[in-house]
Amino acid sequence: MPKTIYTDATYLNNNPSWHVEDSAWKARQVLGMLKRHNLKPQTICEVGCGAGEILAQLRDATTEEVQLSGYEISPQAFELCHRRETPRLKFFLKNFLEESGRSFDLLLLMDVIEHVEDCYGFLRSLRPRARYTILHIPLDVSVQTVLRGGFFQAVHESAGHLHYFTKETALQTLADAGYRVLDHVYTPGAVDLPARSWKMALARLPRKIAFAAHQDIAVSLLGGYSLLVLAERDNS
Repeated sequence: MPKTIYTDATYLNNNPSWHVEDSAWKARQVLGMLKRHNLKPQTICEVGCGAGEILAQLRDATTEEVQLSGYEISPQAFELCHRRETPRLKFFLKNFLEESGRSFDLLLLMDVIEHVEDCYGFLRSLRPRARYTILHIPLDVSVQTVLRGGFFQAVHESAGHLHYFTKETALQTLADAGYRVLDHVYTPGAVDLPARSWKMALARLPRKIAFAAHQDIAVSLLGGYSLLVLAERDNS
């Protein structure tokens, strides 16, 4: 396995909790999307599961028949997630693309594709492995982030982002990779989750007011939102 910021502890040093504090909120977004479409997957796999807390939350919110799996390439993250293992929640320190013969009802890619150098090849390789895929994609590009000097470099250095999306480019990427988007919604992380800085705290109210007036314009101008997407593999 080649050494990356996810295997050499760089990412852990920058993000010691591996975002566990956001996991319950992210799990609620997934459950809400499944409920909107009356989907009840019996097998769920998260690729790039980090500390595994999203899957643990989904395990606790689903029936005993649901089997969950998490794949992670970081030994440091695996050290965190394997502690959450139970008879119906299993974790693997392995690149999922090297796992042959496994397919699932639902794949989760929660804040993952922005970290993958060849995100198109990655998505195309994953597409046959599940009928449905739910993705959570940060929308880093907005008017305020473009005007702020150094924002993208900071996100690259602290979080390892290699790609920076708008709603339109995220949806087009999925279409180009052979997915059919069934639904997408904005998720208000910068409004719902605890502010990580005083600047984020100050921006919370303007974002909330602007979003209530016009979602697309608010996100394009002020940022602070991600996109939750339900996609189906396109077999046409």
